[in-house]
Amino acid sequence: MTISRRLCLQWIFLLLSLVAVTMSAAKDSPKDKYLLFVGTYTGKESKGIYAYRFDAASSELTPLGVAADTTNPSFVAIDRSRRFLYAVSEVQKYKGASSGAVSAFAINPQTGKLSLLNEVASRGADPCYIALDKTGKYALVANYTGGNVAVFPIHADGRLGEPSAVVQDIGKLGPIKERQEAPHSHWIEASAHNRFVYVSDLGLDRVLIYRFDATNGTLTRGEAAAAKSGSPNASDFFSATLAPGTGPRHAAFSGKGNFMYVLGELDSTVTVFANDARETFRSVQRISALPAGFSGHNDAAEIAIHPNGKYLYTSNRGHDSIALFSIDRHTGTLTPVDHFPTRGKAPRNFEIDPTGKFLFVANQDTDNIVVFRIDPNSGRLGSTGQTLPVPSPVCLKFVATE
Repeated sequence: MTISRRLCLQWIFLLLSLVAVTMSAAKDSPKDKYLLFVGTYTGKESKGIYAYRFDAASSELTPLGVAADTTNPSFVAIDRSRRFLYAVSEVQKYKGASSGAVSAFAINPQTGKLSLLNEVASRGADPCYIALDKTGKYALVANYTGGNVAVFPIHADGRLGEPSAVVQDIGKLGPIKERQEAPHSHWIEASAHNRFVYVSDLGLDRVLIYRFDATNGTLTRGEAAAAKSGSPNASDFFSATLAPGTGPRHAAFSGKGNFMYVLGELDSTVTVFANDARETFRSVQRISALPAGFSGHNDAAEIAIHPNGKYLYTSNRGHDSIALFSIDRHTGTLTPVDHFPTRGKAPRNFEIDPTGKFLFVANQDTDNIVVFRIDPNSGRLGSTGQTLPVPSPVCLKFVATE
């Protein structure tokens, strides 16, 4: 064998070895590997928050058991550093007061276990939603029965401080007396630029807009802020008003924030609002989330936009389905596409995984989570054959592991 041929073979062997190492590294890469945390109601068999390990590349799910033993963690949020998880405790009494609780946990990315850091009163009964502002320095909480919202500073170690703001929702009540007898804060999120906080109030048929000061964590009522601005119609300037009896539950925003989609729990509709630069919302469409001809009782529950911005999904409790709409990117309006049975009862929350390939549905009354595959070309849902047994699941959140 000549020297040149021997060198050539050595180079080929070296290249093959490098390719093998690269492939092995890619196989063991943490990309597309996540923890899935499941919030539940603990009135029956549930112990609290459950965890799964999820490999999006292979769609493999590994149960990790109870991550934290806590009462009624009906909604959770995860900070940007992926080190901490925050959960509400949806109860009416906490330490003798008319309040629920909010807990801070440290995440162990290896085991999925959650370690309690501290717990504070939510300052209103039945907290049902929690989110973080865009700086990650504040937790925003909606208290359903309390009809108010609260802002909690987050310390550098992840612990929650005492509230920097507690604001009572006010306004004209909706017409459905058994559900709209009082204000009911159901959802809260900060705007994309962090200057405002949006609150959907089921009892008031409004999405309220509060000015948010991220320096000190305070909220200013929209009416007060609008009055200072000299607006001739201060009551409407800083809110989005829905049709009477809508019962707004949750909302979702288009990628650029120019459209807001509000899900009505009581009338199972989606109302589309166009947003101008002044945070003035104008209704451009109201569309049913149910198929034509359905006459049974239904409570709409969750709404989300696919990461590609082309599709919007909602969940129906009663019809027990996921509704799919296509989104017109220019007008923001929706076109109904189809409804997909959730293979369980009372689909409350659902979550699209970070890769946009899968949709996980939490069926509260049948104690399971069903995993669907999303067709990238149509947004339609297909079966994966995967069903996870979880007692009373009501909230799903993914966190990347590295």
